[in-house]
Amino acid sequence: MTTLYILTAVFIISLTAFVGILTLSFKEEKIKKIIPFLVALSTGALLGGFFIHLLPKLEMMSIKKNIDFQNLTYLILVGILLFFIIEKVLHLHHNANRNKCESCQQNKIKTSGYLILFSDAFHNFLDGVAIASAFLTDIHLGVITTIVIFAHELPQEIGDFGILLNAGFEKMKALWFNFLSGLTAILGAILTIFASNFIQNIGIYLTALAGGSFIYLALASLIPELHNHKHDKKSQIVIEFLFVLLGILIMWLVKEFAHHH
Repeated sequence: MTTLYILTAVFIISLTAFVGILTLSFKEEKIKKIIPFLVALSTGALLGGFFIHLLPKLEMMSIKKNIDFQNLTYLILVGILLFFIIEKVLHLHHNANRNKCESCQQNKIKTSGYLILFSDAFHNFLDGVAIASAFLTDIHLGVITTIVIFAHELPQEIGDFGILLNAGFEKMKALWFNFLSGLTAILGAILTIFASNFIQNIGIYLTALAGGSFIYLALASLIPELHNHKHDKKSQIVIEFLFVLLGILIMWLVKEFAHHH
């Protein structure tokens, strides 16, 4: 039954690749105005998911499984450093391809499009690992992790869809390529399930690593993106902050709902 939950969750996450279709009737300027608020909501969901759900659940499971909680906090730190390295490598690869294609604008754009697909596929693979690990640890934690990743994927997929269109992809082709890159989440989940048959408590350890990715994405990727966004009005800053709080509030409400039921 846990396997069914995992595969259902990662398939739902993969379907977020089609969220771009909802923006087809929107003008590019309108999409650019929406994305910062979705990013803010995602930031709050990641932070709330980590501090309200994941960290307390890891502490509880460490007691239940007789695992030193300090070791899990080390893994969270490793997760932060790991995603720092991954992002650095992807940026270096992107810059290398951009420099090679400076003489040909068309190739430069095409390369950036395929690079986004590769980067997204790898990111989705890790999402699959995170979801499977959480479900293997605790069903409730698996649901929370799925919600957090879903909230994060929405603005990212809309942004990726826009990049693919700018890279020269046709609309339907961009949607399907984006979906295919999203299917790597299923691969990550399956490999995690397979590994759990050989490594005891792997779900708890990988969930701690995933927690590090939540913190890194929120603090090192999403919040700087909000800072870099140009604000036409001061009220937009307030609204973005409220969306961050909304993301945290949603995670708290989910916890309260689970507690009462």
